[in-house]
Amino acid sequence: MDFSLGEPQRLLVNLARAFLREHCPPELVQQLALDPRGFSDDLWKRMSALGWPGLLVPGSFGGSEGTLLDVVLLVEEMGRACLPSPFIHSSVVATSLIVDAGSRRQQSAFLPSLALGDRLMTLALTEEAAGFHPDDVALKGEPGGRLSGRKLFVKDAHLADHVIVVARGSGGFNLFVIDSGRSGVTLAPMPNISGDKLFEVDLNEVAVTDDDLLGGAGRGWDALAPALRLGALARAAEMVGCAQRALELSVEYAKVRVQSGRPIGSFQAIQHHCADLLRDVEGARSMVHVAAWNVHEAQSGAETFVAMAKAHAGAACLRVARKAHQILGAISYCEEHPLHLFHKRILTAAQDFGDAGVHLETVAQAIGLV
Repeated sequence: MDFSLGEPQRLLVNLARAFLREHCPPELVQQLALDPRGFSDDLWKRMSALGWPGLLVPGSFGGSEGTLLDVVLLVEEMGRACLPSPFIHSSVVATSLIVDAGSRRQQSAFLPSLALGDRLMTLALTEEAAGFHPDDVALKGEPGGRLSGRKLFVKDAHLADHVIVVARGSGGFNLFVIDSGRSGVTLAPMPNISGDKLFEVDLNEVAVTDDDLLGGAGRGWDALAPALRLGALARAAEMVGCAQRALELSVEYAKVRVQSGRPIGSFQAIQHHCADLLRDVEGARSMVHVAAWNVHEAQSGAETFVAMAKAHAGAACLRVARKAHQILGAISYCEEHPLHLFHKRILTAAQDFGDAGVHLETVAQAIGLV
């Protein structure tokens, strides 16, 4: 099995790295982390001009007709730059839901503008339990009825034109695509250490119709499960990119930081640390790429490969961030140094779309342990 990149993929990676180096420097990331909006419209427009939001959109709807492998490679570069954007939740998760589960009318209404980056969507799933399991959803809703309740930790809800709300119906789960400005929808920010813009979405007697329903009545979770896997895989790729940059910062510092008259990189202990970082980064990257190939090829057991990749990447990339702090020492704990940005992003991404416990449970079921 050959996992080397093809020429189009190499071009995508090189273009993304050069673009993000120029347009998303650490200074901008620091600035946006303190900005209540946490988002650069100009940067998003530039990304949209490159066709990135439309990677998963079919060409018939104005998309780039890219593959999941392209998305994983691109998101890894975004992680390496610690890019603050709604790409994963809007252009991967929400877009894949519209592509796979939307009616022809919904696809025609939403996909062209999603592909152009003119429309943003987000998913409102988690509630009090903050879990991604069906049992964690308490909000009830039927087509033709009203939604009352709240969703928590909704990413970039303040930017989204539409929110895809997961509700429990009498015959199964329902997905509703709701205009974020609809009567009864209110947002409240949820502060967190990472700088991610998370929101509580309060729904007060929000009317929903058959036209809002995505994927058919009672069949919402069947449509949602593949999208959640894509979200988990994308965030795993983002963690790999963050860890890759932490590795680079550590090696660069070890070459120039002088102690006892020589660079600290000449000491065996630091060399061992750097070798550990490389092992964790490459191991996590390999697992993410294997999982992406399995999903792309619709292989049996692809869900298990995604679960392994997400669980392993969360642990491995967190080790990289922590050990990088040890190598760089006090400077890396200062707000002016970018390492803390990557560390916080890894912590957040490891929880999103299921933490290690959730995904290890999937692996345990697959091999017959439970």
